[in-house]
Amino acid sequence: MAPRTTAGTADPSRRSFVIDTDTASDDAIALLMAVRDPDADVRAVTVVAGNVPLDLAVRNAIVTLDLCGGATIEVHAGRDRPLARPLDTAQFVHGEDGMGGAPLPEPSRTATSDDAVGVLSAIAAEESGRHDLVTIGPLTNVAAALQADPDLLTKFGHVYLMAGSPDGVGNVNAVGEYNVWADPEAATAVFAAPGRKTMIGWNISRRFAVLDDDEQAALAALGPLGRFAVDINGDVEQYCLDTGLAGFDLPDPVAMAVALDESIVTDSTHEALVVGLDEPTRGSTIPDRRFGRADPNIRVVWAVDEAAFKHRLFAACTSDDHGKVPGS
Repeated sequence: MAPRTTAGTADPSRRSFVIDTDTASDDAIALLMAVRDPDADVRAVTVVAGNVPLDLAVRNAIVTLDLCGGATIEVHAGRDRPLARPLDTAQFVHGEDGMGGAPLPEPSRTATSDDAVGVLSAIAAEESGRHDLVTIGPLTNVAAALQADPDLLTKFGHVYLMAGSPDGVGNVNAVGEYNVWADPEAATAVFAAPGRKTMIGWNISRRFAVLDDDEQAALAALGPLGRFAVDINGDVEQYCLDTGLAGFDLPDPVAMAVALDESIVTDSTHEALVVGLDEPTRGSTIPDRRFGRADPNIRVVWAVDEAAFKHRLFAACTSDDHGKVPGS
C-alpha cells in the first residue's frame, strides 16, 4: 500500500508533530498528551515494532487516538523488525497486549498505510522545518528513512528521542535502555545523522517521572482518561516495583513533555554518544568525553522540572475540552 498523506492539513497556528511509536502503555499516554495539548497539532503517527509486535502497536495507537480525540489522525504502519537482528519485544514489561490487559474498545479503523518510512520522508519534505519529530520507540523506521535520505533529520525542526540511559543504568541489561537495545544499529545511524536532536533517556524517567500510589489515585480520579492512563500501566507498575521504583515510571510521556515545552528542561549538555552494539553493553549510550573525541552529535537532557511535567500530565488527563487543569 502506498503512503497516503494529506499535505497542508497542519494548523499553522500550532506546532506540528510527527510521532514515531511502538505503542504500549507509556507510549499511549505520550500520544494522549500530544493530542490533548491545545498548542500542538499531531500531523501523523508512524508505528514501529518494539514493545509489542507491529500489529499490536498499530492497534494500540488507534485505540488510544480514538479515546483521546485523535480519531482523524493518520496512523502508518512501519518496520516489523530491527534493521539487522530479530525482534525482542518488551511484553515482559507491558503485558502481552502492551496495555497491561486493561479492558479497551476495539479500534475504529485500520492503518492509513503500511509505509511509515515513506511517510516520514514525505512529511519532512512538505515544508522544511515545519514539523518536529518525536520518537518513543526503537529507531528502525527513522534509520530506514535515513537510508533513502541522509539529510532527513535536517528537514524536521527538531527531533526529540526517548532513547538511551546516558548515566549507564540499563533496563534490559546492566547499561542498555530498551529503545536503543532493541535496534542499536538504527540508533547508531540516527545519532550520527545531521539535524537538531535532543535525547531524553530512561535516567530522566527514573528520577522525575515516577507516579507513586497517591499520584496514581489522583490521576485516576480525574476521569476516564486518567483511569485509562493508570489502568494500562498495571503490568508496568509491577515491573517497576520489582526493580526498586516507588511506582510506575513514564519515560515516553516525560520525553513528550520536553518536546511540547522545552522550558521544563533544567539541565542538558551536548555530547558525543557511543552506542553499544553487542552484549554485555548492547544498547548503552555512553558520552565520549575524551580529549580529541568526535564532535558532539546530540543534546542530552540530564534534569527536568518534575512538578511541571506532572502538571502537564494531569492537565492532559482532565476531562475538559482542552486538557487544562480546572482552576489553573
